[in-house]
Amino acid sequence: MYKYIFFTNVLKCLEERDMTKQELSDRSGVSISFLSDLTTGKGNPSLEKMAAIANALEVPLPLLLESTDMDTKTLEELAGKKVKSSLPHGFVRVCAVLPEHQAFIVRRWEQHARKKDKG
Repeated sequence: MYKYIFFTNVLKCLEERDMTKQELSDRSGVSISFLSDLTTGKGNPSLEKMAAIANALEVPLPLLLESTDMDTKTLEELAGKKVKSSLPHGFVRVCAVLPEHQAFIVRRWEQHARKKDKG
């Protein structure tokens, strides 16, 4: 499942940066053929390759592995199995690009929700 989250986030970062796979290959040292396999869901990257790609994209590796804009149904179709949630019932994880002041507010909401979940 994580490889699907990873490759969809890599594709999103490439699009946001208007970067080609060739540029990513040059910056990361990961071959263009492997990047092509990865971004079509065929590649299975090592931690070392994922770190190199994250560094080249200037994105923390955990962010590329934890967050996804894909809905659960799409993720399950890609993975070919039911995806277990790491979140408590009634909670969802979202990913958004926000101005600083809005991000501050969202972080406060998250802190409140975590306190509420711990009871």
